[in-house]
Amino acid sequence: MNDGKDRRKIITGKTGEGIAAGFLTQNGYRILEVNYRCPIGEIDMVASESGEIVFVEVKTRKSSALGYPEQAVGFAKQKKMSQLALWYLRDKKIKDAAVRFDVVAILLLPSGNDIRLIRNAFDFISPG
Repeated sequence: MNDGKDRRKIITGKTGEGIAAGFLTQNGYRILEVNYRCPIGEIDMVASESGEIVFVEVKTRKSSALGYPEQAVGFAKQKKMSQLALWYLRDKKIKDAAVRFDVVAILLLPSGNDIRLIRNAFDFISPG
């Protein structure tokens, strides 16, 4: 069943989200939502920065053995994030807003956390 492994992944993810929220706040972002849930999925964070609404995907790993965290944000994840962004904007009745997608990649290392912010990590992908 891997319950222990799943629990560790959840703890790692939540730890990363906490680190990311602090990092983004220190870098001028205003966190609007954390773990925004809707019927089609979840957005890790929604923030505002420089007049834009920013949909943030947080990826956290304990090593780079399987690649860097940001490499886990492939086409399918980008398309899903685009759908979630549309849902969020409709749900909150936000029209004509400038939006972008950022990724916060975190490696939790014994020597200290490596945090990378990838602004404008990808473009909107139309669901059609």
